[in-house]
This record gives sequence, C-alpha cells and structure tokens, in this order.
Amino acid sequence: MPIEIVVCLVVFAAFCVAVLTRTAQMLEPDDYAYRASIVALTHGHILLTNAQYTALNSRLAASGGQGILQWHHLASGMWVSEKNPGYPFFAVVFYLLGLLRVTPLFWGALACAGLFAGARRWLGRWAGVWAVVLYCSSGAALVFAWRATMPSFTDASLIAAGAGCLLWAMLATDAPERRRLLVGLLGFLAIDGAVFIRYTNVVELIVAAAAVVVARRAARLSWRTVAIWLGSIGLFAAGVLLFNQLVYGAATATGYSAGEITFSTSALLPNLEHMPGQLLRAMPMLLLGLAAAVWIVVRLLRSRSGDADARSRARRDALVAATLVAGWLALWALYATYTWTAQMSGQGASQTVHVIRFYVPVIGLIALLGAWLLAHLPRRLPPVALAVIVVLGVLSFHSMAGQGLGGGFGAGPGGGGPGGGNAPGLQQAPPGGGSGGSVPQPPSS
Repeated sequence: MPIEIVVCLVVFAAFCVAVLTRTAQMLEPDDYAYRASIVALTHGHILLTNAQYTALNSRLAASGGQGILQWHHLASGMWVSEKNPGYPFFAVVFYLLGLLRVTPLFWGALACAGLFAGARRWLGRWAGVWAVVLYCSSGAALVFAWRATMPSFTDASLIAAGAGCLLWAMLATDAPERRRLLVGLLGFLAIDGAVFIRYTNVVELIVAAAAVVVARRAARLSWRTVAIWLGSIGLFAAGVLLFNQLVYGAATATGYSAGEITFSTSALLPNLEHMPGQLLRAMPMLLLGLAAAVWIVVRLLRSRSGDADARSRARRDALVAATLVAGWLALWALYATYTWTAQMSGQGASQTVHVIRFYVPVIGLIALLGAWLLAHLPRRLPPVALAVIVVLGVLSFHSMAGQGLGGGFGAGPGGGGPGGGNAPGLQQAPPGGGSGGSVPQPPSS
C-alpha cells in the first residue's frame, strides 16, 4: 500500500478518535429537531399525526431531557420538522444499528477518498494527503463531526466527495470515457445529496454544472457524458419537487413558515463585521485557500512570458481554482446576507459554533485550494504549516464544543462511544426552546 494512503488512514483514524472520545452533547434546538426526525423515520414516518407526535415527544423527554423542538403543526393537522428533510435519510441506518455517532464519520471517509483522488490527480503524489489533513484538521470539521444529530459535516463531506470526483473526472484525460462518466456521475450524485440535506447547497450544484459545460472541451469530454451528468441533476430536481409536493403540500414549500428564513442586504455589514474572525478561528486553513487563489492568479499572469507547457499548467490551475473559489464564495456570499447570523454573530465568540455552520459545507473546496499551496511550497514547509493548523483546530474544537444557546444542553447518556448519542435522555434544554419559543431558533437552511 502506498505510503500516502497509509498516512491518510492514520490521519482519519486520529480524527475519529478525537471526535468519539469526547462525550456527545446537544448544543441547540436543531439537535432535538433532527433527532426527532431520525427516530420518526425509523418507524417510516416523515409526517406525524397528533397522537404520534405526542407519543414521540413523551418518549424523547422520558429520561428527563427535552422532547421535540422546531417542528410545525401543518394546516392538514400533521406535524413536520421545519428542517430540510434529507439528513435523517443519511443517518437512519446508523441509528438503527446503534451507531448514530458514526454517521458523519462514514460520510467523512468518503469525502477524504474523493479529496485524495482529486487532489492527487491535479497536483501530484502528496497533494491528496495535504487535502485530507486540511479537511480533517479544522475545528469546524471536528465539532460538527462530533455532533451526529446535526447535518453540517455530512453535507460538507458530500460536497467534498463530489468535488474530488468531478476534479478527477475532468482531469483524467487518459482514463476510459466510461470510467470518467461513472466517477463524474458519482460526484454529481454526492452534491445532489448535499442539496437534499440543505437546499441552499444548490449553489454548489449550479457552479459544478457550469464548470463542466465551460471546461468540456479542455477536459476532452463528450457531450454524451456531459448530458448524462446534467440529466442526473434534472432527475434529482424533479424528485425534490415531488417530495415537497407530497410532504409539504407544494412543490416549492419546505417545513419553514413563510418569512421565517430571511436574507437581506441589511445583514451584509453586520455579518462582515463579526463573521470573518469567527470563521478564521474555526477554520484557519481559509488563509491557505486565499493565498493559493492569489498565487494562482499571479502565476497565470506571469505565465504569459513562459513556454507553452507553463502556460498550459497555469491555465489549468486557474480554471480549477476559479471553480473552487466560485463554489466557496457563492455560498459564503449568500449567507453573508443571512439576517439570523447577523443577529447572533454580534454576541461574540460564544456563538461561533452556532453561526459558522452555514459556512461549513465548502470546507472541502478550501482544502483543495490549500493543498495546491502546500504542493508548491518548499518540501519542509507543508508539515510545519499542517502541524500549526492541526493544533489550532483541536483547540478550536474543544472551545466550540462547550458552547450552547443558553440554558443547559447536556451530554447524551452513551458517553463517548460510537453509539453514545442515540438515547433520548438529555439534560434540560433552554426555556422556551420550541417553535415560537423565547430562545432565538437557528434555522438550518
């Protein structure tokens, strides 16, 4: 087995140990909303009758903890979670096996495989290792992989896996067309899954589709392959619209009430004032990503006076980087106008874990950019840079893991083992924490 793969396996094993040896906790109402959806899905239910809702609420609160939070009573008389519906489908099998805490780690393993393959194809032998280490080392990745009742690390992992697969498929011009078609299709299906978990991830699907069309000729892809990839998006979109129609009563409806999720340019300045510092503490690798983007642009400009091979490499890197930066900034620009984070981020570092989660889905894209930078530094510098980022990530993880939205969100009774988050008993949640409660409710999409 190549040494690079061994290193990645060791890194991911250390990541799992760091996550699983810390006792599970429920930090905010969203944890309770998703937990209720996962348990309901084990009985085949997305919608609950009044009797089913009451029974489930009593069951979850039976151990002295909180019951169901952030569910809505529909006009039809049924109850539904206001959260996007996708994550319970990705977690329910693990819950049934008593391994709920393994859920984000399983999808994280797929992310690491995709990032390794994509970065290695793009940048060479060790770049896949750099991408995996960067992905697993941020406090943001650790804290949301630790919170198995939250979807943030799972949708980030699906986007990372999809990006890695598409990067490989676009650059592997020497591979058979059928293999490239299959790997690229898996990439789009992974991003589809991320959109099902959080609908705002649709911006990543749009960027990926646009990049494939723009780079088709340079990537030597047939229109048949591109048509199949884009056709999968169309089928997925139709499936989501049908799901919404059946569950929520309208193709474009969700579990949220009208006006509950708001984006406004008035939130831009407050978010720009408070979010950058919190994002930097949670994911310091973003500095590497920014530096890589700048360096790639400078390198492209300088390549005009170089030989043909240098110009070709610079153009290829610039096209890949432009796609990664577009996916990164598109999501962050959207949430820079999110009014809820503008309200909460101004309360200081104690709210970091609650506000950064909307920015987490693109950490795989940032890791790929950071891997480019490390691949172009002198040989001795990447291990030093990674060691610093890992230390900062662990410190950030333990700092954010102690945060909660007021009150006493407590540890799950299972402790730190892989199945420790499954049981319903939890300590007292913040007063008023339900739909319409007094504690601000952070929507997840």
